[in-house]
Amino acid sequence: MEFDGILFFPLTPFDGDGRLDAAALEQHVSSGLRHRPGGVFAACGTGEIHALSAAEHAQAVRTAVQASGGAVPVIAGAGGSVGTAVEQAAAAREQGADGILLLPPYLVSGPQRGLVDYVRAVTTAVDIPAIVYQRSTMVLTPATAAEIAVLPGVVGIKDGVGDLDRMARIVAEVAKRRGDGFTFFNGLPTAEVTVPAYAAIGVPLYSSAAFAFAPEVATAFYRAFHAGDPLAERLLEVFYRPLVALRDRAPGYAVSLIKAGARLRGAAVGTVRPPFTDPTEAETAELAAILEAGLAAVKEVEAG
Repeated sequence: MEFDGILFFPLTPFDGDGRLDAAALEQHVSSGLRHRPGGVFAACGTGEIHALSAAEHAQAVRTAVQASGGAVPVIAGAGGSVGTAVEQAAAAREQGADGILLLPPYLVSGPQRGLVDYVRAVTTAVDIPAIVYQRSTMVLTPATAAEIAVLPGVVGIKDGVGDLDRMARIVAEVAKRRGDGFTFFNGLPTAEVTVPAYAAIGVPLYSSAAFAFAPEVATAFYRAFHAGDPLAERLLEVFYRPLVALRDRAPGYAVSLIKAGARLRGAAVGTVRPPFTDPTEAETAELAAILEAGLAAVKEVEAG
């Protein structure tokens, strides 16, 4: 499985009664696709997978697949208990997803051998390509990562830990055991801030939460970084670093601020579900200023 471009993690919209809004999700995904991401990752962390019922998860995946129309790979979230992860992986396959992003087990921690067994249990039960998400209760040693990488069905590892030394050794160990053709990507919140560091250790791909509400900024940053254009640093200064500072004020703001940003752009995505909380009016005003600064920086360059 190959990705070419920013990895788009769409939000899961909820209507005024708190129900999943499939029409709004279809519009949200279609709008993002106009900016040509490299892949769509539906019902994952930004899509509040933790708050979705089994039926909602399947509906979100189905909607994203239909909206994408085969233009790019669609990856669905799966995780939690082994049973839940298997059910979500099976639903993803049934709804036409191209693969799953396998999230860690919730609440509990296990030894490295147990993490391998967890991945093996899911990928053995459901025949669908899997990208393993390293974060929280699934932090891998280089040896464990390499053991997971050679499991049938495992095609990639997403890093949400941010330990560059560990990740560099994982990349090297997986290359030794697996060879070329394995996908790594930077999955830290507001990943653009760490793109240069990850690219230096052989991890050029990254997920962009900002793409879900400011695709113009995210796309401009992506192009500028790869072209060595000073605009990349300018966007880090006026948009991404201020966004990180605001994000770090409360748990869950990595998602809540993205939804608030989408609402500021006129998208009918609704609010977040508990235990996440929406930003305050003052914080939303700060977010609006950050968004305006990012868009203005892009427009200045486009105006020439």
